[in-house]
Amino acid sequence: MANEVCKECGRDEYRNPAVTVDAVALRESSQGAEVLMIKRGPFPPEWEGRWAFPGGFVDYGENPEVAVIRELKEETGVIGENPVSLAILGEPDRDPRKHCVGLFYIVDVEPDSKPLAGDDAVEAAWVSIDLLTEDNIAGDHINIIGMLIDMLNE
Repeated sequence: MANEVCKECGRDEYRNPAVTVDAVALRESSQGAEVLMIKRGPFPPEWEGRWAFPGGFVDYGENPEVAVIRELKEETGVIGENPVSLAILGEPDRDPRKHCVGLFYIVDVEPDSKPLAGDDAVEAAWVSIDLLTEDNIAGDHINIIGMLIDMLNE
């Protein structure tokens, strides 16, 4: 039995997960290590008002390394470069919208960059890594914070 084919694009209708990318930018300040974060808007409602790494969905035909730089700029106005793979998170229920496989990249940015919220972010800011907890961060991004803390303590 053949798979059904999409009438618009001609592709098989496999139930594939979506690919997302997130930019992890760090800097040292007088208060210690800070990460560039966005505060989420109302979608999905489970994450409204919570901090998250700037990121989003990879467009069809787009390289994830290009996508992470694009998403960083769209959500914070900050220019990034030199994305380096940090982690992959792919638990099927990690995102309430659908099954998403998240690619997290360390991205170089100017430490004096002034973030400005854009796209679906309601706020963008450098946040002390010590202030981020399961109670104020979206989804499994706390796992990445834990990784960063471990790296900084090495």
